[in-house]
Amino acid sequence: MTTWLHNPKLGQPCTIIGEVAQSHDGSLGMAHAFIDALADCGADAVKFQTHIADAESTPGEPWRKIFSKQDKTRYEYWKRMEFTEEQWSGLRDHAHQRDLLFLSSPFSLEAADLLLRIGGLAGWKIASGELSNDLMLDAIVKTKLPIMMSTGMSTYDEIDTIIKKLKKSSAPLAVMQAASSYPCPPEYVGLNVIETFRQKYPDLAVGLSDHSASIFPGLAAATLGIEVLEVHITLSPFMFGPDVIASLTCDQFKQLVQGIRYIEKMKSNPVDKSTLPEDIQSLRSIFMKSIVVKQDLPAGTILEPHHLTLKKPGTGIPGNKINEFIGKRLVHNVIQNTFLKMEDIEKL
Repeated sequence: MTTWLHNPKLGQPCTIIGEVAQSHDGSLGMAHAFIDALADCGADAVKFQTHIADAESTPGEPWRKIFSKQDKTRYEYWKRMEFTEEQWSGLRDHAHQRDLLFLSSPFSLEAADLLLRIGGLAGWKIASGELSNDLMLDAIVKTKLPIMMSTGMSTYDEIDTIIKKLKKSSAPLAVMQAASSYPCPPEYVGLNVIETFRQKYPDLAVGLSDHSASIFPGLAAATLGIEVLEVHITLSPFMFGPDVIASLTCDQFKQLVQGIRYIEKMKSNPVDKSTLPEDIQSLRSIFMKSIVVKQDLPAGTILEPHHLTLKKPGTGIPGNKINEFIGKRLVHNVIQNTFLKMEDIEKL
């Protein structure tokens, strides 16, 4: 399958998405800083989350984890995460200027409508908690834009049902293995699910949405040939917010990108060991060994094991043939520390 989001600058199999989520902490300037950081790290896409508190939440929404010193309720926190339509347009423009695909997960029908109005979306990412939001899903399907769906809170039966709904769009669809654990321990990553998805949905792209704060799951998934990878990013591990503990630093993200591209190059260049390329053939003559005479020997000598040894370079008779010359008669004198030659041996 080709690159899922079809970024023309790419040509690589896997689209690598840097997920900002709420790590901007409601700061527009910080959100723009993330765009520059991801572009400099080699990301293919930047992804945000579009929250409209009045549309997605109620004042009684519980905290997943109490972390905020300034927001009394979860609702107040979502309110502080909002950007205006004009501000979202600016973020989209900035991403495009840095050759990044622009993505943002909507968390309400109103948020999806806002993103549609500003335009320029490369596709939709549906968070696992929104897969039951039929009002929003129905609207997203009608747009015919590519869709990524996270599966962190869904069983296989539920995933089957949702995929049938989303396939109505006839647009590219990626099913993402995810674990809704922050940070995600290795035993919950679920690399095996990637292959299960591949078998169950052979016509879909398959990816990983990783919350481990480690480069290892993404690298391992790249060896399995995923089409899309999403990882959280933070500008510093000391930043504020609920996503920081599940995020990569910029240095880690850059290393992840380099590793995935390295893996892709290895996978796309299989080696045929039945033949050797010319440069390896030349190395054989340097590093392998030839049969060498250990001492001066007169013509007529019957060669014995103590007469011969193996030394570099491998331009003479190959060392693995040494036993074939034991018991053979020399037809003329040979000098110590020189290669034994075929013409030195009596022909039968």
